[in-house]
Amino acid sequence: MEQTIHQAQDGKTVIVLTPTGRLDITTAWQFRLKLQDCISKISPHVVVNLGQVNFIDSSGLTSLVAGMRDADKVSGSFRICNVHPEARLVFEVTMMDSVFEIFETEDEALEGVPREIMT
Repeated sequence: MEQTIHQAQDGKTVIVLTPTGRLDITTAWQFRLKLQDCISKISPHVVVNLGQVNFIDSSGLTSLVAGMRDADKVSGSFRICNVHPEARLVFEVTMMDSVFEIFETEDEALEGVPREIMT
């Protein structure tokens, strides 16, 4: 899994994670731990690039939901981009495409990150 760090225009750090292959019961837990680690130790602003993930199951979706919740708890942002066509169907069938912020490209996802939350 590739991890890159970007600086947003406002100086905040954004992590881009790019898992590869399958995001399923055998890999989802490791991915979940990586998300937790990045959010707690590096930055609450995350972009997950799914361009190299050709299969995702319910375990993979669960790890993404957990990451989104973790980022939300610390006023971060969680975006998904570049969803592989075969994986996109899973998001559509489960209606998770309406839950996540999904962008076509990594650049588009990075443009709006981080989004400030006004209180």
